[in-house]
Order: sequence, then structure tokens, then C-alpha cells
Amino acid sequence: MAEIKTLKYFANGEWIESKSGKYMEIHNPSTGEVIARTPCCTVEEVEEAVQSAKEAFKTWSQTPVMKRTQVLYKFRELLIEHMDELATLCAVEHGKVYNEAKGDILKVKEPVELALSAPSLTMGDSMRDTSSGYDTTLYYEPVGVFAGIVPFNFPGMIPMGWMVPCCIAAGNTIVLKLNSQTPMTAMRLCDLLMEAGLPKGVVNLVTCTRVEADMLLTHPDIKGITFVGTTGVGQHVYATAASTGKRVQCLCEAKNHALVLEDAALERSARGIINSAFGCAGERCMALPVVVAQESIADELVALLKQYASELKLGAAYDKTSTLGPVISAAHKERVIGWINKGIEEGATLVLDGRNVTVPGLEGGYFVGPTILDHVTEEMTVGTQEIFGPVLCIKRVKSFEEGLALMNRNPFANGSVIFTQSGYYAREFAKHTDGGMVGVNVGIPVPVGVFPFTGHKKSFFGDLHCLGKDAFRFFTETKAVTTRWFDEEEKKATHVDTWDGSVGG
Repeated sequence: MAEIKTLKYFANGEWIESKSGKYMEIHNPSTGEVIARTPCCTVEEVEEAVQSAKEAFKTWSQTPVMKRTQVLYKFRELLIEHMDELATLCAVEHGKVYNEAKGDILKVKEPVELALSAPSLTMGDSMRDTSSGYDTTLYYEPVGVFAGIVPFNFPGMIPMGWMVPCCIAAGNTIVLKLNSQTPMTAMRLCDLLMEAGLPKGVVNLVTCTRVEADMLLTHPDIKGITFVGTTGVGQHVYATAASTGKRVQCLCEAKNHALVLEDAALERSARGIINSAFGCAGERCMALPVVVAQESIADELVALLKQYASELKLGAAYDKTSTLGPVISAAHKERVIGWINKGIEEGATLVLDGRNVTVPGLEGGYFVGPTILDHVTEEMTVGTQEIFGPVLCIKRVKSFEEGLALMNRNPFANGSVIFTQSGYYAREFAKHTDGGMVGVNVGIPVPVGVFPFTGHKKSFFGDLHCLGKDAFRFFTETKAVTTRWFDEEEKKATHVDTWDGSVGG
């Protein structure tokens, strides 16, 4: 049995052994074995990370943006150089198969490339003679210390892609509360950031329970919170942090639906649905867990989905021939199986059953096979609540209008997809769907990072989304400077207008 690593927390540019004496186990989901343990940092150790970030902000915020982005240029090079190592580490600790894990790391590189645009995206505006003799310049300035609260499902992309690059490129510093199930990928990426020349204290990492993390929500030295996780926790984070005057963005749960019309390219659409529903074992907020099929083609579509899903190869995540890996933990495996049982109890038809799968040699792994439930209705909780596993639900409708209305009754609104060859229906769908990210024959409609990740309804709480131009607005605050220079005659003026030049004209 391999040695179990004891991890540390990261503050002031150093890896520090926790004094808490409490550790949380990290499992390899493919085998069930414990591979590492990570500390449950104390309140004092979380405070140490915050103060490290606060101290680093004094100099990092004054570092020219061109110098800040040079660190990220080097970090990008190191990402490419260590791609295989990082993807394998992600696959081992999370359980997503190698190609998906590589995608996770590529989705770190993408926001880094966005952050390299900081010199132009943090550029302000100016106007001469806003009023006669008065000039105004608008600056975008760093805000301060941010806290990032990280989920388990994207160990690289979310902390080191969505949260860190734009934050630090804009001149801020950050404390990341990593997920205790999957912290190792972000820890390794932190090492690469330091190798790239990042000054100590700019990025800090802790692992702890919700009790210790809650202090970040009200801490006076934390100026903003970026969160990804469940809706219930996200509502708590948003309400608590916003009430103390912090800027907050909370990316939460989803129950994305795809409408498949009778004119769709059925075989290609089914392939896309399989990829979207079962990729990353369904553990992503942009998974596609529900298909709304037009009745006229529903039977044929379900048959194709069953055929293609049955072709998926379950196996160890780091085996490059595997096409479906395990879920994150034994507890989550039981939760997903519980949802499948619930769907059957509620009256859904079990088309493909993944509850009792085994992978030879990996009997301790947390595997759930691809599962399809047909004839799911809106009254069934299995079709309305997030399962976060390899479970696909089929709802049936008679028409485009009925399908769209059903989808818009969904309380979540991250992604929304239509499969059709009709330009008219595609346009109507894109215009009237509640989904924030819309796919037309695209099963996972996540735009590239130059666009924001635009969830709606109970999938997002806040005003500015992550990535795109929204990211730089979230991680900066505006300052408008109005200037007046006196000529010799005005130096002698005895009258100053009530508005002192702030009324244009």
C-alpha cells in the first residue's frame, strides 16, 4: 500500500504543518484507498492566511499590472509543461477519467490567458472638459483580500482558473478554502505559481470545516467572496457575506434540461447527450441530467441513449482507456443510488440500471454505472433536484411550446439546450429560455473564458459572474478623479460655483 501523505496549509509563501491535530482523509475514488490526509485548520490558522493576504496586498496592489501578468505568463508555460502530471493527479484524487481531468487543467489555462488581458481589461476611461476646465479620469483599482470557497468537482479549474487568475491579475490577494476531498491538484498548482515568481502571501490555501470557513464570510479584512457549491450553502454565503458589505458571487446547483425536437439529427444528438450526461460521472453543474423529448421520436431516442450509454467503459480514472470513472466518495455513491431508487419508487421506468456495477480489480471503487430513467414527470423529485451523478432522466412532451414551458418551470437556470435543425425553433428557444448558457445542438454550452459563466435563478446569487469582463468588474472597484488647474486669473477668483464644476457645461 502506498504511503499516505500528510498535507499542509499554505500561508505567507510557505507550507506549514497544522497544529490542529485533526485531519480529513482523501480517498482515491477508483480504489477506495486512503491516499492522503489534509488538515482541519484551526481558526487561528485561517486567520494567519487572511493576515498573510492582507500584508501581501500592500505591495502586490502597487505592483504594475504588466509585472503582475508576467507571473501568469510563466505560470501558463508551467501548466503546459506539467499537463500530464496535473491531469493524472486530478484523475487520482477526483475520479474523473484522464481526458476529463486534462480538460480540467486546460480550463485553468484558459482563464489564465484571459487574465493576461488585465492591462486592457482594467484600463479606465477619461474625458477632457467634462465641464469647462475640468477633466475626469476613471480608474479600476484592486479591492483587497478575497476568499474563495471551493467545491470538490473541479479541483483545478475552479480554484486556480475561475478564482485566482483574474483576482490576482487585478492586484488583489486571495485565501482559498479548498475542498477537503480534492485539495491536492490546487496545492500542486500553487507550487507552480510560486515557481512562476508569485510573491509570498498573494495566494494562500487552507482546508478546514464549514465552522472555520464561516469566519471568512464576516471577517473585516475580507472584501469579497467567490463561492461555488450547493444552493443551500450558497444562499447562506450570499446572505451572510453581503450583509457585512462584501461583494459576493455564488455559483450554485443546476438541473439542466435539453429539448430534443423531432427534426433533430437524432444519432448525433444522442452522442452529444451521452457525453453531457455522463461525462465527469455527472458531477458538474453543467451536466445534462434531463432530456425533454418530443413524443414522436422519444422511443427511438431512448433506444439510442441506452445503446450508447451501455458502450461506456467503466474503469480507473487514470486508465486512459476508461470512459466513465467513479463518483467522489462512498457516501456520494450511496446518495446517487438512493436517488435512482427514489425515481423508481416515484414511478419512473428504469431503462438502464447502474446500481450494482463492479469493476474487476477495483471492487473498492465508488462506481455507479450509467443509469437512464424514462417517463419522468415534473412531480417526481428525481427530475427536479440535482443528483450530481451518472443518472439521465427522460421527460416527454408533445410540442416545442410544451417543452419550453416545462423547462422554464425549473427553479435552476445554468444551462439550457435544444437539439433541432430548425433555425426558427432554435432562435425562439434562445430568446425565451431562462437558461443563462444556451446550447443549440451543443450539450454543454459553457462558453470559453472570455465570456462570463452566466447562471440564472437559483443557480446564481450576485451581480457579476465569474470569467469574462464580469470577472474584472468583480475584482476591481472604480474611482473617478476630477481635476481642475487654475490659470493666473482664476487664482484670484472670489466666487466658486455651488457644484464646483460637477455640472457639465
